[in-house]
Amino acid sequence: MDDSKVAGGKVKKPGKRGRKPAKIDLKAKLERSRQSARECRARKKLRYQYLEELVSSKERAICALREELEMYKQWCSAMDQGKIPSEIKALLTGDEQKAPHCGGKLVKNGKSHNGGGSEHNERF
Repeated sequence: MDDSKVAGGKVKKPGKRGRKPAKIDLKAKLERSRQSARECRARKKLRYQYLEELVSSKERAICALREELEMYKQWCSAMDQGKIPSEIKALLTGDEQKAPHCGGKLVKNGKSHNGGGSEHNERF
């Protein structure tokens, strides 16, 4: 063994061991902490934006489904009175010209029933 690595019967290993200077370590640690906090805030902001968009899209979907349900209720009410709505007649006869579709939803009285969501901003 090399005599420079032996001191008092113990072998010293090369490399950095022990504490680093306090000032440099403290400054670096504070900077790392600040950077970590900035990144955490950015991730949190993105997460909240994603959740707000998700809530908004779900609210639009709910509004569209409510409008569709209302349309079906009106159709049922009309059929209870012995009237057959023109949309149902068109569906039964297969006449696509009589009952235009908009995105898979029937159009009634010139209004689309896919629910834009702008007129209903209810929250639960």
